[in-house]
Amino acid sequence: MKHLVKMTAMAAIALSFTMTSCDDDDDDEEGGGTTIGTVTVNQDITEDTRWTANNIYVLDGRIKVRPNVTLTIDPGTVIKGEDGQAADATVLMVMRNAKLMAVGTADRPIIFTSVLDNIQPGQIESPTPNNLQGQWGGLAILGNAKISSGTLDPNGGGFDVDQIEGVPSTDTDGLYGGNNDDDNSGELAYISVRHGGTVLSSGDELNGISFGGVGRGTKVHHIEIVANADDGVEFYGGSVDVDNLLVWNNGDDAIDTDQGFSGTIDNFIVLGPEGSPMELDGPEGDDLGNGDHTITNGTVVASRGANGPNAGDLINFDDNTNVTVNNVHFTSVVDGQVINPNDEATNVATITNITIDVPAADIPNYISTADPSINANVSAGTEGKADASMFTSWSWAGVSGAIDGL
Repeated sequence: MKHLVKMTAMAAIALSFTMTSCDDDDDDEEGGGTTIGTVTVNQDITEDTRWTANNIYVLDGRIKVRPNVTLTIDPGTVIKGEDGQAADATVLMVMRNAKLMAVGTADRPIIFTSVLDNIQPGQIESPTPNNLQGQWGGLAILGNAKISSGTLDPNGGGFDVDQIEGVPSTDTDGLYGGNNDDDNSGELAYISVRHGGTVLSSGDELNGISFGGVGRGTKVHHIEIVANADDGVEFYGGSVDVDNLLVWNNGDDAIDTDQGFSGTIDNFIVLGPEGSPMELDGPEGDDLGNGDHTITNGTVVASRGANGPNAGDLINFDDNTNVTVNNVHFTSVVDGQVINPNDEATNVATITNITIDVPAADIPNYISTADPSINANVSAGTEGKADASMFTSWSWAGVSGAIDGL
């Protein structure tokens, strides 16, 4: 029988758990030893709760952090998702007016992964292949910041709302959006999310992390997404800023922006996506002035070599996408990969200081537009633009050598 374990900020009270041994020599903050418990979480989190590194937490279903509740996850904690399918997909969902304080460290990152992954607290490299996708769901963080979805709040709030992907429309706890761009959903730092993206239906998978209307009061930095079946991260409106983001071996777009996202993504690495490294969509509602966002200081490895799979468009954006893409380097590009502004006649995107690791004479082959403002800002180059040292000690890609030389 599975039980929910509730933990207050002062104590951890286990109703039922199993114990396993671990070879990690580092003491956890509370446990003081190397014996690891396994705790199954199968009910919503309805009071302030703390998860500690002396347990592995197994998510069994769509687990929600309820409004006015904070879930705190200690450095070094491992969380594993069951492999529920379709509407039963395993998701950790932080509702509007709730908070997730998941703050790892460079020495002790927090790892979200699948129950099929035998990784233990204290380990960073996983024994599971780094391209195994879709074994559980992912994370969904929902907030009260502005979005442009074209759907007004049915309660008369005067702002747009929407239902986060991966949650059935019958479950209104999945709503996001509001009018507070300073909204605070907590802090995510030194987190690695692995093997997610359970398929809900044909062509519909979950993202590694979905940010729905998340405000700039939320702190997000040092994030790694590995082997997600769909997008690495997707921003549905909102104004949150993200520093130091790495997406590796995902099955669709690496960085996806929608619904008038207005934050900044600074210092990022993308390794071998199957979709676009950047899929940048504009507002979906009438507020076409909403959604100015910036993506800057990045290095993109656009293919996985001779055996593929390889990325699609290097950058794909719409005619109403208010984005500045600045100081980004593409390497390992293959024929057919292009910077592609869709319906470019009214495009409002700004592209500056983009380099591609090909001969200068070949650069026009990687730009699908005659727009002089774009062509003039894409050139040949060999140097990465991201600071890879921000990922070397704590991410799977870093410790395994996957970003060496970038």
